[in-house]
Amino acid sequence: MSFKLKESINISEDEKKIRESVFIDEQKFTAEFDETDNKAKHYVMYDGEKAIGCCRAYSDEKDPKHWHIGRIAVIPEMRGKGIGFKIVSQTEVYIKKYGAEIVSLSAQLRVKGFYEKLGYKAEGEVYYDEYCEHINMVKIL
Repeated sequence: MSFKLKESINISEDEKKIRESVFIDEQKFTAEFDETDNKAKHYVMYDGEKAIGCCRAYSDEKDPKHWHIGRIAVIPEMRGKGIGFKIVSQTEVYIKKYGAEIVSLSAQLRVKGFYEKLGYKAEGEVYYDEYCEHINMVKIL
């Protein structure tokens, strides 16, 4: 296995396929693609030539040192192998180069523990995004 995270300024077909599969087909979200995709940097993890996971990241308009990571997804057959951990931690390395000092994300409540292992701390109350419980999480880089 040869993992490589690739960065781009536009959403790729590989990223679209992963997000459609995970968030629309599997989890039944309806509002997957939005205007944030136009301002975000996009990251796709490859195992050789195969796209296996992705996320996007963007800076806060009011505070360029505060970044947001979102739409973190791993294809089903690669889950439980540390791919999500690699995607998030390598994305943090990229965004630090752009001046990120704080990163936040909107975590599905069911995977809060995963993000805690990456050093994120829950902040605020649980809320719903579409039908799914989420919580804001923050990390100082």
